[in-house]
Amino acid sequence: MIDHIGLPVTNLEASKAFYAAALAPLGYAVEYEDSSSVGLGVEGAIDLWLYKKAGLTVGSHLALVTPKRDQVDRFHTVACASGAGDNGRPGIREDYAPNYYAAFVLDGDGHNIEVVCYVE
Repeated sequence: MIDHIGLPVTNLEASKAFYAAALAPLGYAVEYEDSSSVGLGVEGAIDLWLYKKAGLTVGSHLALVTPKRDQVDRFHTVACASGAGDNGRPGIREDYAPNYYAAFVLDGDGHNIEVVCYVE
């Protein structure tokens, strides 16, 4: 079981604003911050850390699960409105699984962020 994930970002303030907005439909909020890192989570349980890293970052893939398809839709809408690049509109990905409903965006550092729902 994964306890938390850390993503390097080049602009901590911009990334904090983006992730706080994009993940709000899933119940995420900023739970901790200092001059070099930001921790996001649900109800105090921090599981996503953003940390400032100067220079080039190599994009990672982060997939978050939700029990409701409308949260996938809201994530994609809010993330794109907050500056993310569309990397896959919400919809069924039958090549992954029959009930794999997901959306994908690219953040400002090229990280591929996905939200998936397995419930019909």
